[in-house]
Amino acid sequence: MKADLGAYVKLAAAMALVGSSVVVGKLIVASFPIFLASGLRFLVALAVLLPLLLKYEKRFPAITPRYLLILFLQAFSGIFLFSICLLYGLKLTTATSSGIITSTTPAVVGILSFAFLKDRFTWHKGLGISLAVAGIMFISIVSASVDVEQSLNSFLGNLLILGAVCCEALFIILAKVAGEKASPLTMSTMVSIFGLLLFLPFSVYEAINFSFSVLYLKDWLFIVYYGVVVTVIAFILWFQGLSRVPASTAAVFTGVLPVSAVLLSYLILKESFFWFHLAGMLCVLLGIVLIAREPLQNLHV
Repeated sequence: MKADLGAYVKLAAAMALVGSSVVVGKLIVASFPIFLASGLRFLVALAVLLPLLLKYEKRFPAITPRYLLILFLQAFSGIFLFSICLLYGLKLTTATSSGIITSTTPAVVGILSFAFLKDRFTWHKGLGISLAVAGIMFISIVSASVDVEQSLNSFLGNLLILGAVCCEALFIILAKVAGEKASPLTMSTMVSIFGLLLFLPFSVYEAINFSFSVLYLKDWLFIVYYGVVVTVIAFILWFQGLSRVPASTAAVFTGVLPVSAVLLSYLILKESFFWFHLAGMLCVLLGIVLIAREPLQNLHV
């Protein structure tokens, strides 16, 4: 039980840190081009991860071609596409709405687990997924009516954030398929290497046409935070926790992400929190509770 509790704490902490990326990402896209910011993020992350890997693993571990492919697909979906959808979505919608929409990750993981892993599909999972989707639709429709001028941008932004959720869910499913084939430090390093390689050509292009003289110290600190805290620390905590619990159980802890994102959006970005945000969040969280019901029942057996 102690091992399970430790895994749960790590998963919750990882998602709280990832939730902060919604706010930091909103601040970063105000100063940096998106691909350049993402490339710099992984340069910073690898400057930390590679020395750690060589120190604790003593050498660069051998990885089978099949597992290498899975790690690449994880990086492509959970890093490259996720970052593009998240950061472009944040340009069009609020961090508050983004945080709430990302809370549907357990529902999306449940759908993908049923479709690809042949997980058992129960009535409470179906109801939970329906509530999560209803919560998203409610936020999108009502927010559009509150601000008609920005409705199209907000709707497109919300769709991009939902795309980021699907990418994150695929990342979790691929981890389930891969199983425990390498250490959390190795997995974090490899997906970061692939992430950097995927972003590098676009980052170089944007860097050539970008004036770095317009940046302030705080802008660079946001990149360092994104690279060290959101990428290195959150990745390692997540992979450590995921190695000790089923993917479906780990997915439940992504519900910590929106709480972190919404609270930080209110405290740091001073974004407004409307009644429909609360109503949508309650729908999504109730859906998460229903989806989590079976893993939590199994825990007490």
